Amino acid sequence: MGLITGLCTFLYHLPQIYKWLLKPYYITSFLMTVAFLVVRKAPGLCEHLATQREDRNPCDFDWRELEILMFLSAIVMMKNRRAITLEQHIGNLFLFSKVANVILFFRLDVRLGVLYLALCVAFVMTCKPPLYMGPEYIKYFSDKTIDEELQRDSRVTWIVEFYANWSSDCQSFAPVFAELSLKYNCAGLRFGKVDIGRYGEVSKQYRVSTSPLAKQLPSVILFQGGKELMRRPMVDNKGRAVSWTFNEENIIREFNLNELFQKSKKLNKSREEGSTELNENSEQPTESKKDQ
Repeated sequence: MGLITGLCTFLYHLPQIYKWLLKPYYITSFLMTVAFLVVRKAPGLCEHLATQREDRNPCDFDWRELEILMFLSAIVMMKNRRAITLEQHIGNLFLFSKVANVILFFRLDVRLGVLYLALCVAFVMTCKPPLYMGPEYIKYFSDKTIDEELQRDSRVTWIVEFYANWSSDCQSFAPVFAELSLKYNCAGLRFGKVDIGRYGEVSKQYRVSTSPLAKQLPSVILFQGGKELMRRPMVDNKGRAVSWTFNEENIIREFNLNELFQKSKKLNKSREEGSTELNENSEQPTESKKDQ
């Protein structure tokens, strides 16, 4: 049943996967993922490779290589249990496939192992995953604008993501946060983001560590009137983030987005009614709720 479900999910997302594979980052990752398979199976090349098979067939996997590939499959399945988006599933597959390929190539021939490892290092240094460019209702802050925006109107609730472009977890969470902004953004409930990898002072001010060891990226904080009400993930006494899954359901539940959205809709309605009444009685000076 699990295999059928996975196959149906793959077929459903196949058009999206096809678009991703057309991007240079994913094309290169795919080629590096299947590199050992191609070398081991390619006619005219595999005949010159060493093998530990009893039948001395160099164009087929030996028992140790099969063990490594099976272990790779188990690791990928374990990591993907906590994956949120399809990008994370594919990213885990690419990452651990490259690690397995390094081991397989070194075991096959040290020279091939060194060459493949050098290609991996060059890939990490030169190729970055494409950033999310889809629709969203998100205000991007800088170190000079974040305080002013959060404190501008005490009636407005802000949900702010603290992220860094180099963080793979932040990149995976980007489409989830964008989808939430499309569903819940309104005048009384706003969504914002700030790149603390770029603005280090903001990281210190709001106590969000960018260290990979702290595992605080991304961090989502709820603000009201410029004051922090809650954050996820929470941080323990040692400055490390408490394990928490960043998916849409958890964000909605933990931050009570449905309740906040309903309250914000009432605020929007009262603003509209106040604006209409103000226009009708424009000859008489009145004091709006915003001025009180």
